Amino acid sequence: MIDVGAESAAPGAGTAEKALSFISRGWREVRDSAGADLRLMRARASSFKSLADREFENLLSSSAAVLSTPPRPSPPEVEFVKRIQPKLSEIRRDYSSPDFSRRVLEKWSPKATIRIDLSAIRNAIVSEVDEVGAVLDVGKVKGQSWRMVRWKGVEEEEQGREWEPIRILKTGLKELERKSQSTSNELVEKLKSSLGSFVKEPQESKEVPPLDLPELLAYFVKQSGPFFNQLGIRQDICDKIVEALCSRHKDQLMYHSLPAKDTSLPGNENSDELDLRIASVLESTGHHYEGGFWTDLVKHETTDQKRHVAIVTTASLPWMTGTAVNPLFRAAYLAKSAKQDVTLVVPWLCKSDQELVYPNNLSFCSPEEQEAYIRNWLEERIGFKADFKISFYPGKFSKERRSIVPAGDTTQFIPSKEADIAILEEPEHLNWYHHGKRWTDKFNYVVGVVHTNYLEYIKREKNGAIQAFFVKHINNWVTRAYCHKVLRLSGATQELPKSVICNVHGVNPKFLKVGEKIAAEREQGHQAFSKGAYFLGKMVWAKGYRELIDLLAKHKNDLEGFNLDVYGNGEDSREVQSAARKLDLNLTFFKGRDHADDSLHGYKVFINPSVSDVLCTATAEALAMGKFVICADHPSNDFFRAFPNCLTYKTSEDFVAKVKEAMANEPQPLTPEQRYNLSWEAATQRFMEYSELDKVLNKQESTSVNADNLKISKSISMPTLSSAVDGGLAFAHYCLTGNEILRLSTGAIPGTRNYSKQHCMDLHLLPPQVQNPVYGW
Repeated sequence: MIDVGAESAAPGAGTAEKALSFISRGWREVRDSAGADLRLMRARASSFKSLADREFENLLSSSAAVLSTPPRPSPPEVEFVKRIQPKLSEIRRDYSSPDFSRRVLEKWSPKATIRIDLSAIRNAIVSEVDEVGAVLDVGKVKGQSWRMVRWKGVEEEEQGREWEPIRILKTGLKELERKSQSTSNELVEKLKSSLGSFVKEPQESKEVPPLDLPELLAYFVKQSGPFFNQLGIRQDICDKIVEALCSRHKDQLMYHSLPAKDTSLPGNENSDELDLRIASVLESTGHHYEGGFWTDLVKHETTDQKRHVAIVTTASLPWMTGTAVNPLFRAAYLAKSAKQDVTLVVPWLCKSDQELVYPNNLSFCSPEEQEAYIRNWLEERIGFKADFKISFYPGKFSKERRSIVPAGDTTQFIPSKEADIAILEEPEHLNWYHHGKRWTDKFNYVVGVVHTNYLEYIKREKNGAIQAFFVKHINNWVTRAYCHKVLRLSGATQELPKSVICNVHGVNPKFLKVGEKIAAEREQGHQAFSKGAYFLGKMVWAKGYRELIDLLAKHKNDLEGFNLDVYGNGEDSREVQSAARKLDLNLTFFKGRDHADDSLHGYKVFINPSVSDVLCTATAEALAMGKFVICADHPSNDFFRAFPNCLTYKTSEDFVAKVKEAMANEPQPLTPEQRYNLSWEAATQRFMEYSELDKVLNKQESTSVNADNLKISKSISMPTLSSAVDGGLAFAHYCLTGNEILRLSTGAIPGTRNYSKQHCMDLHLLPPQVQNPVYGW
């Protein structure tokens, strides 16, 4: 048994015995394997000897046949054979003797303690036997007869000297045996040291002990200094608290995990020691330092050179709404530049909700089926293949709010390795009931795009003013907590923190082509517009139908003979049509259809009296097709004022005048600049500029952290007051949205804090209790 020293305990001795038993078994296996190989070599040598015997027999037979032929002039080759025949007989006699094989192989018995290179021995046997086997080196000498090289090995054997190859082989075997024994001793010594390390006492381990409670409190106070300053607690008081907590454990602080050159951070001694202590614990666990307590400044780094952009929206095709169509085009045109990878994240509705939302009884059995529909619809309109991903998150349809609400934590459906830049279409809508990871913590940069004027819709409901007051502040709350930058499509939206106003939407390229076609027909003298006026939109009162019926009813006599065609589907369709019939208005109702439908190309005037829209997509599409547009003088229409075919009105009388003006004249063709301003190329350029995304994408990646030299920057752990407040708002929102009673009292759909079982089956997700387990203390 191996002696591992006085400190070795009984478990260590038992381990040594097992190790030696394992080694002895290994040597026995090596010995048996070497014996088998040597037996195989003996068999091959015997086979070779038999083959050589046959070759000699053939050679002698051929020589006898030559000698028995009739006398004729003997060539030099025959004379050569006659001369060497006695010598060949002598070689054959020596080779065939039993002593030859015994002399060659008697030294080759296997050694129990020697590990030898069997392939080298085999090659040596074959080569040496070849040499002894009378291989002739016959060559010509200047055109004369042949000569034979003498066999040195046979002559030396005859002279009684030891055969040189055997002597060399014996010397090599002895050397191998000596090296093997030294290797075995070295192995045993290493085994001793290994066994000794196994039984060391725990206090001798160099593992870094975990942080204790006073150290955690000291670090909390140190990192919360800016917050305490806002509460009126001076910095020197915080430093004294940290010093008092650290003094009790000063002797236990660990410096060995950091290089000596890193132990001279600026600041007071206790603060530096606490920093080093935290760094040593982080380094021992393999964790990377990611900033201060209140912030998450170091985000995920992309594995390749491309940046990743995730566009998250609240609706999806075939629901023909702005938040389904515009983010789809944004994804296509952002991906067109190929400078970044783009993922469009859309809601997935269960079958029961699809029947309530999607038109024409469309439904999908799987996300893949809906993705194929979305891609086909898009490629028919943009004319190029869009290279971006489409992902789905669970959603539920709210009948009361007539919108889709996310179910569960939407951020978890974007992989961390792709969590680089997020574009939240309707950030307030996405985050009303968001209970999950903070967007600005997971992503390096978050941009919100406000599509809808929710306050205008809510004011139309019962107790709308009170609801609008709360919703306004909640919108401010969530956009500030979850976004770095907010884009408002027009001034019709509420004022939001970190926001700027810019129209970052374009029109479907198909509408621009229709406009070019109509302009070409007009240049050729053809009548481009054969119909009068129309209105198109979802048939709900808030989409301008109330304003439209009021205007037409008030000026029914002034607009005598004026007919208006109305296209749309919606929840209020029956009420709208009933009101129009009671007032006997000249309105003709049709089912909703795509604005690019050929049946709509012949209309000359598009009327949109809505003041609830933020930026009406149908208005932009009508302008792109070269039509007149009559709309209210409202902030939502500010972008369209620059187009000569846009006629705005301030009063109802002005509305009548604009209608008559449009019906009596022809619209002007769009200039190339006006056509470009309506395109998605221009919209994408404006989006990159106003969201400052171009600066983010062009910003060089910061140098990677040196894993061998962990350094702590004290400045990055110091949050600004604004960021601290934002973090506090996000934390408060997370706590409130985690309470189901509060969620239901504010209008949330029951069960939307987590996704449902049906979502698990449709999207192949783990159940929420498995995906996000709750651990007790």
